[in-house]
Amino acid sequence: QVQVVESGGGSVQAGGSLSLSCTASGSSGCIGWFRQAPGKEREGVAAFSDGGRIYYYADSVKDRFTFIRSRDNPKNTVTLRMNSLKPEDTAMYYCAARTFACDPGSWSSRSSYNYWGQGTQVTVSS
Repeated sequence: QVQVVESGGGSVQAGGSLSLSCTASGSSGCIGWFRQAPGKEREGVAAFSDGGRIYYYADSVKDRFTFIRSRDNPKNTVTLRMNSLKPEDTAMYYCAARTFACDPGSWSSRSSYNYWGQGTQVTVSS
């Protein structure tokens, strides 16, 4: 069993930055971030494959969002730094984990993840 806990998020003006952290207990091959805006489908934002140190980003956030790994983070914690935020980034953000590694074909598929956090709100005002 893997438990997933998110932290971070909040409110910021357009152009600002926020960080989201996710801690997955136990063994996880792939940790993904998803978001869901009101009335929209949950979509994959980014994923990190722990074993291969491979990162995936949705086109809508590429060059703005980046994973940060640092010595200050516990081993199973990843931080997603979100820069140049836009109002369209406003959503509930969810961290998810699965036991097998990320891959280009499925990292953004919500059905491929077994374990989910409760979500954290990100609000970007114009």
